[in-house]
Amino acid sequence: MSAFVLTGGKVVTGAGVLDPGWLAISDGVIIGVGDHTASIPRDAREIPVSGWVVPGFVDIHCHGGGGSAFWEPDQEDVLRAVATHRAHGTTTMLASLVSRPVDELAKQTAALAELVDDGFLAGVHLEGPFLSAARCGAHDPAVLRPPSPEAVRMLLDAGRDTVRMVTLAPELDGSLDAIRRLADDGVLAAIGHTDAVVGQARAAVDAGATVATHLFNGMRPLHHREPGPVGAVIQDERVTVELICDLVHLHPDIVSMMARFAGAERTVLVTDAMAAAAAGDGVYDVGGLEVTVRDGVSMLAGADQDGAIAGSTLTMDRAFRHFVRDAGMSIEDAVAATATCPARLLGLGDTTGALHPALAADVVVLDDELRISRVLCRGEWM
Repeated sequence: MSAFVLTGGKVVTGAGVLDPGWLAISDGVIIGVGDHTASIPRDAREIPVSGWVVPGFVDIHCHGGGGSAFWEPDQEDVLRAVATHRAHGTTTMLASLVSRPVDELAKQTAALAELVDDGFLAGVHLEGPFLSAARCGAHDPAVLRPPSPEAVRMLLDAGRDTVRMVTLAPELDGSLDAIRRLADDGVLAAIGHTDAVVGQARAAVDAGATVATHLFNGMRPLHHREPGPVGAVIQDERVTVELICDLVHLHPDIVSMMARFAGAERTVLVTDAMAAAAAGDGVYDVGGLEVTVRDGVSMLAGADQDGAIAGSTLTMDRAFRHFVRDAGMSIEDAVAATATCPARLLGLGDTTGALHPALAADVVVLDDELRISRVLCRGEWM
């Protein structure tokens, strides 16, 4: 593959913004970055771009898109979801599964492991079934259970080292032991869908939990006399916090407040997208529960569900745009939250997540309104 250079855009690197800058790519790898004072590699084909040139997005919490979910038995459906999010700039992603019986989850995990091996996915995220029935959200309460050692081992074995994160409620029996086991195995333990009080959440972090799954959503709320999990994790430098920046799950002022408090080193934007992302309104199935999507907002069907939000229809380009335009964060902060920080969290910081020489050519070109213009994944145009 011959080398080519993207020229004319504002290139966002970890050291700042090159305006105008250039980015040289060959054989799927970044081979050079510079501004107008540096020479473009000789014999490289120039491709003029405008707007912003940023790293490809890394989504650690996504359930599907394009009309398909990651638990679909047909591999083509799963690949459709991957392609949908790649078209919106997500070049690296975990496939998130919702709560189901352990044997069923094991089969789903084993199927996804093949796509991890083939490079379509960076790993699997198990959101459940070790969750609190009191904060289950769009998870079927009938299949929730405490995390026994046997159940944890069955799921990890099914994934063949592709399970990268497990969300669980730390107040359940056996959760602290499960967190220790996950941490020992190099799997991210995440606190989520939990009714834990602050002491229980702190104990989970001490045991090895390092992520807060979609902060505020699916957890005991912050209270001035009982800070709960939010109060425990937001102050702890060991914990990275997920934020769903769709302006539905969180008010933009909360997004801004939490992102500024946690800082660029601990803030990760996620989509928590379900099948309806980039697919339109309608009725969908999420882990055996009926979900209605209207005006882009997904809610559990039925009045008895008390209007619980059921995932999102978000894509990472919109999350990036909302983070800057609505939450008032900088472009550099948005790059950190959508690429650099999540890549580092997954242990992929030496592969992707930034625009540096020797990293993969995962690149998003955004126009001046921060809308998708072009996407490169491993040097290939999407």
